[in-house]
Amino acid sequence: MDRRQKKTRDAIFKAFSALLENKRYEHITVQDIIDKADVGRSTFYAHFETKDTLLKSMCSDIFDHIFEGEMCEYPTQTPQLEARLAHILWHLNDHKSDISGILSSESADLFMGYLKEYLAKLFKMHLSDFHTQTPPDFLLNHLVGSFGETIKWWVKNRMNTSSEDVAKYFIAVTKTH
Repeated sequence: MDRRQKKTRDAIFKAFSALLENKRYEHITVQDIIDKADVGRSTFYAHFETKDTLLKSMCSDIFDHIFEGEMCEYPTQTPQLEARLAHILWHLNDHKSDISGILSSESADLFMGYLKEYLAKLFKMHLSDFHTQTPPDFLLNHLVGSFGETIKWWVKNRMNTSSEDVAKYFIAVTKTH
């Protein structure tokens, strides 16, 4: 992507984020986004097919940044799962307004679906931390779903609990130690 395309894409993301702070996702139109970003309709559609593809792209940017760094940061040593979860939550808190707006809208399920794909990769790396007789696919599904619900709880409570404490609570109830 050349510099001009990146600048346009960033303007669209910034406009979308600003709109999410004040408006529910389902009430935001493509027209709202292009007006706020000061781009043409054809320019928007050159980058994104729909508002949902914009949301998916925004999620991918957030999650790729969080998870790819998280997965690659420690190539020879595996940090504790609790520390990794706290790190993820800390980054999600950086995107608080975007995430709060999305999770309070009709696209919450879409967002959580994208997030859960990334969480599955992380938890899969840590399945051996859990001492249980359950099948691995059942355990993975449980951990991903449970942490997804933990994130929703955290956002609903305005992210007032620290990232470290939320991760600690999650580990405590899953008994990985």
